[in-house]
Amino acid sequence: MTPPTVRRRTSSSDPRAALTAVRDEVGKAIVGQEPVITGLVIGLLCRGHVLLEGVPGVGKTLLVRAIAATLSLETKRVQFTPDLMPGDVTGSLVYDARTALFEFRPGPVFTNILLADEINRTPPKTQAALLEAMEERQVSVEGSPRALPDPFIVAATQNPVEYEGTYALPEAQLDRFLLKLTMPTPSREDEIGILWRHAQGFDPRNLAAAGLKSVAGATELAAAREAVARVTVGPEVIGYVVDLCRATRQLPSVRIGVSPRGATALLAVARAWAWLAGRDYATPDDVKALARPALRHRLDVRPEAELEGVTADGVLDRVLASVPVPR
Repeated sequence: MTPPTVRRRTSSSDPRAALTAVRDEVGKAIVGQEPVITGLVIGLLCRGHVLLEGVPGVGKTLLVRAIAATLSLETKRVQFTPDLMPGDVTGSLVYDARTALFEFRPGPVFTNILLADEINRTPPKTQAALLEAMEERQVSVEGSPRALPDPFIVAATQNPVEYEGTYALPEAQLDRFLLKLTMPTPSREDEIGILWRHAQGFDPRNLAAAGLKSVAGATELAAAREAVARVTVGPEVIGYVVDLCRATRQLPSVRIGVSPRGATALLAVARAWAWLAGRDYATPDDVKALARPALRHRLDVRPEAELEGVTADGVLDRVLASVPVPR
């Protein structure tokens, strides 16, 4: 997923220029991860949650903190562990001896960007505590719903190689993530750049001292979302999205293909990608550019196919190569 080329404008009131400035500003702290930065921006534009997968030390936590800082958004981090309880995430009722009443104490989910660190290290009961927040943007405690702030997204991380002591995310929860972004280890040149910044005094725990500043806010983000909603989509593009998703359900190596929710997610991110590129219409190329991050976590490859080396990305490559692209 290569970030689209953006037609820059000089007007500070232009939401596209503001979101482009966010990507550039985050680049001061994160080196060599431009596609992932763009993916997280698209998640915010589409009100969608993002699953970040990468080995420890590639900057997943730093990326979320940098995005929040440049957008003046609040972020809270929850380290998911086997003993974490649902109330530790959503909040709970606490007895107040002074008033003799139970008072709701909001949990860390009441924020703009919730960093769910190593989400697959907590049992399914606690993972499920996020389902209502992710889908309904609210938390219900003792039957009373409480709305979450707007904007609100979950940015969850997981380690792709360590499975001891982890709990695989159920399909129902994976399907609620808009994108699954992989953060690879940086190239040699990028790693040299990272070390050079540290040699010059860069402190990832002090983003303000590193020169990161707020370049946009909730107002610009809301205007950008409205602009994305106005991106037009032709019937041939919608048909292409449907054909891609239906093709994943017909492969013998796939147990569960992409659901209609996945199709709507692919359409949404394609529109956001087109808008970031400076267009008010989406094309089949926009769909192809986002197909892997939008669909890879929605495929359930059969175990026997996995033993033969079949991967979700490999399945999507095959589908993209076989489904005719509308002209």
